[in-house]
Amino acid sequence: MRVVTTGQMRVEEQVAAPQTDRRLPRRPRRWIGIGLLLGLLLLGASPWMWRSWVEARYAGQTYAVEPAVTAIPAALGPEPQVAVVFGARVYRSGRLSPMLQDRVDTAIDLYHTGVVDTLIMSGGQVGEEYDEPAAMIAYAQDRGVPAAALQPDYGGQRTYDSCYRAAHIFQLERAVLVTQAFHLPRALLLCDQLGMEVVGVVADRRTYGPASLGWSEARETPALVGALLDLIRRTPPPILGEPIPLGERNRPNAS
Repeated sequence: MRVVTTGQMRVEEQVAAPQTDRRLPRRPRRWIGIGLLLGLLLLGASPWMWRSWVEARYAGQTYAVEPAVTAIPAALGPEPQVAVVFGARVYRSGRLSPMLQDRVDTAIDLYHTGVVDTLIMSGGQVGEEYDEPAAMIAYAQDRGVPAAALQPDYGGQRTYDSCYRAAHIFQLERAVLVTQAFHLPRALLLCDQLGMEVVGVVADRRTYGPASLGWSEARETPALVGALLDLIRRTPPPILGEPIPLGERNRPNAS
């Protein structure tokens, strides 16, 4: 405020304070924009970076059937192991889908070589209308695997559930995981982080349809993000039940 005197009149005038430009200089604003853009790009790419890391981490624990015959005893011990066979789609007729058939055929081959002596058939069940473990067991029995070597796991609704139950219900310390190559890194990650020593055997025995394989590959990236969240939470699956300690037989000091 300033006072102006004209003759005998005293007039007060408001004088505006000088305005200051509080905007950031152009260069810092530009670098902040670039930083935000890079942050968004990194956030968007992080699921694929996570998947690449998991695939690289478990590549050395993944084998085809023939190399697995020697690799499994070297990695897990000379005694026969337990194989966890992950479920997949079963058609209304009871026929196994191509991917599931290949998983079970691969496990049957491992059984006949003697490196595994028990097959856990883990999958989903919806009443009497849909039963993955039962269909998998019937298929294996038709191909010479005795009932005593087959263990159903009706609580394997998801890969996390199958691994959690393998560790806590079947009490496995070591296991051979059987599924397709796109799925093995996630299965190995989950079972490994839930406390088991594991190796994976690739069950790709044919060329799958582009739609089926494309969908499976596409969903694997978000599924791996979900697996990370599962491992952080460690929530027990909805189906547990009483322990069935198959793991007693594949411990080094077991008699």
